[in-house]
Amino acid sequence: MARAGGITNAVNVGIAVQADWENREFISHISLNVRRLFDFLVQFEATTKSKLASLNEKLDVLERRLEMLEVQVGNASANPSLFAT
Repeated sequence: MARAGGITNAVNVGIAVQADWENREFISHISLNVRRLFDFLVQFEATTKSKLASLNEKLDVLERRLEMLEVQVGNASANPSLFAT
């Protein structure tokens, strides 16, 4: 009887060890995927910031051009005789 109890105990330990390895493997996969997601988000943030900065510069240039055109139109409207032939 003592021997049967030892085998049962060994089987239970083996099952527990197998379950522990499976849990560790699962946690490892989850950790790896979280790290990949984090790396993607960091890269996405950097790329997005760069693209937004570029767009902001282009908008600034367009705003300055628009302001200049508004002044020119205002001057032309105020002095139509400048354009008469």
